[in-house]
Amino acid sequence: MNKITGFGLPFSFVALGVATCCILPMTLMLVGLGGSWLAIFGTIAGASVPVLTASAILIGLGWVLAVLRGIAWRQKWVLGGATFLTGLAWIIYLNEASINMQLIEMM
Repeated sequence: MNKITGFGLPFSFVALGVATCCILPMTLMLVGLGGSWLAIFGTIAGASVPVLTASAILIGLGWVLAVLRGIAWRQKWVLGGATFLTGLAWIIYLNEASINMQLIEMM
C-alpha cells in the first residue's frame, strides 16, 4: 500500500506538470520570464497522455488497495491529494485550447 501511495503522489505532480506544458510557458511569458529555455516544454507535450493515464491508474489502484486493506489517516490525505492533482491535470489537459486562448487574449 505504501509503495502504491508513494508512486501515486509523485506521478500526480508529474502529470500536473505535463498537463501544463503549453499553458505554463504562456503564463511565464505574461509575467516577463520568457526565453528560449521555454522550448523544453514542447518536448514534454508528447508524454501527456501516457503520464496522465499512468497517474490515474496508480491512484485508482491505491484507492482499491486502501479500501480492501483498510486505510490509515495519513494515506487517505496523500491519496486524496494525489487524486485532486491528477484530476486537475486532466481538466487542464482537456481544456488546454480554451485556456491558451484566454491567455493569448491577456497578452
